[in-house]
Amino acid sequence: MSDDEEGREDPDPLLPTQQVESVKVHSCPECGSTRLMRDYECAEIVCMDCGYVVAAKIADRGPEWRAFDDEQRAKRTRVGAPLTYTIHDKGLSTMIDWHDRDIYGKSLSPGQKAQVYRLRKWQRRIRVSDATERNLAFALSEITKIANNLNLPKNILETASVIYRKAVKERLIRGRSIQGVTAAAIYLACRKCGLARTLEEIAQASSVNKKEVGRSYRFLIKELDYSIPPLKPSQYITKFSNQLTMQGKVEEIAHKILAAAKELKLTSGRGPTGIAAAASYIASVLTGERKTQREIAEIAQVTEVTIRNRYKELVERLMFQIAI
Repeated sequence: MSDDEEGREDPDPLLPTQQVESVKVHSCPECGSTRLMRDYECAEIVCMDCGYVVAAKIADRGPEWRAFDDEQRAKRTRVGAPLTYTIHDKGLSTMIDWHDRDIYGKSLSPGQKAQVYRLRKWQRRIRVSDATERNLAFALSEITKIANNLNLPKNILETASVIYRKAVKERLIRGRSIQGVTAAAIYLACRKCGLARTLEEIAQASSVNKKEVGRSYRFLIKELDYSIPPLKPSQYITKFSNQLTMQGKVEEIAHKILAAAKELKLTSGRGPTGIAAAASYIASVLTGERKTQREIAEIAQVTEVTIRNRYKELVERLMFQIAI
């Protein structure tokens, strides 16, 4: 036996042949089952069908401390708030508390108060260091304001912030108004996430001209190379039903009407809001929860004539019998 062989230790026969380097196991090598279970007490990955230990000594990626209630968890955790794109520094900057107290809760001396005041002032100044950060800080606050006015969910706000950051990185903002680009970023985020919001709503919430928002939106799509699918009329049905406080049955029937109209190709070349408003009107009449065309037109932000024309087309082609 050579020296190398003498110095080498025999592998432990109790351990499985597949040790864990990086635990990315998708199936059991013994029976091919994908029903695997992580046993964190034994630090093993076990097949639930045949019991074969697929991997051992897996690393615990959790914290090294334990907490038995929310208070302990809050005290022992050492992380801050999560990253967010809605703040220009992604929420990573520190804040000096305005309470003039030390870590033990005692009031600071007059000399310490003056020092903390100066520190707080310089912290506020250096938080926004250059023109780009100043632009981002103002624009992201505008995006947050528009999103709050429209009651948009968090994912829309984050997506719009990422879109605006991309536009700043590509230097597309120069020569354009910040309000117009932020409103366009919000509208683009709504379209990308499949949330039904019209240009008129975005323009009203942002106090920017609708034409300006549309121009900036087309510019962002072209320069950032986004592929945005056209809006479907069915995306507006839920919104109209909620705003008109109609029953779920009305919404269900309106969706069925739109599905039938799509099969007959009645939706192609028509504005999605007009078709959706007409379907909602027909569904409200069929269920006996009648809403006037004027009410629906105000909610859908289309004219009564548009609803009337779409309504007549749907009734004639789908052959409804409606008592007026």
